[in-house]
Amino acid sequence: MADTIKIKQIGSPIRRPESQKKILVGLGLGKMHRIVEVQDTPEVRGAIAKLPHMVAVVD
Repeated sequence: MADTIKIKQIGSPIRRPESQKKILVGLGLGKMHRIVEVQDTPEVRGAIAKLPHMVAVVD
């Protein structure tokens, strides 16, 4: 199985640009403190890098 990472939403999408909200939905997030497990790909890492104030990588 491919490597996966867990990401947690730590910031609210309220009063954020629409593009940031769409990135959250693309990652499978949308509600505070939700944790999802996604494949560790460059695309996912790039999305996480665009939202350092809203998501965190969980060990």
